Amino acid sequence: MSDNAAAGEPLDAIEREQLCDLFLDLGPDAPTLCEGWATLDLAAHLVMRERDPRSGLAILGGERFAGLEQRLMTKARAQGYEKLVERLRSGPPPVPWRVPGLRTFLNLTEWYVHHEDVRRANGQPPRTDRPDLDRALWDLLGRTGRMVVRGIDGAGLAVEAPGHGHRTLKKGEHLVTVTGGPQELLLFAHGRRSVAQVELAGDDAGLAAVAAAKLGV
Repeated sequence: MSDNAAAGEPLDAIEREQLCDLFLDLGPDAPTLCEGWATLDLAAHLVMRERDPRSGLAILGGERFAGLEQRLMTKARAQGYEKLVERLRSGPPPVPWRVPGLRTFLNLTEWYVHHEDVRRANGQPPRTDRPDLDRALWDLLGRTGRMVVRGIDGAGLAVEAPGHGHRTLKKGEHLVTVTGGPQELLLFAHGRRSVAQVELAGDDAGLAAVAAAKLGV
């Protein structure tokens, strides 16, 4: 467990700080798991998400708002890599990102997943020494899992984390069970299948439906 975690600092703040350190260690051109994005692009996305009120439309609006997302990303990238990282390290605006009761829900998944997008794309292994992170992510998966697997058509999906429990995220005749640690299950549910260390069990129809689905937000 990190010193920050032991001191009680919010987990999303720890993920933020560690990702900012990694951004500076790797530089602006390092790969990430986000298709087509280097570290500069990911840093720009994170700044845009927190600092531009139009970011919700740009990120979640689909093809209709693709042009807006490109413009906002270009504007963010123009700030320069070190400036972007500095803004991220300074923390988010108070509303809504620091509102008690909302903070973990809004921030932890975003920062954990993108931290791993950089870590694993650059050869770093899963973190096996963070029971605090495992507990928090398992809880978040229970709260948000149904939303992020809604793209599965023709199958159900359950997740099982040894030592934590079992949850059905989507009911269906062809039930697929995904087994792994909470961190790996969260990555799988958010579309990081290439790196998520999980095992899938189910019939052929269910496995095919899950393989074809778009997972994540």
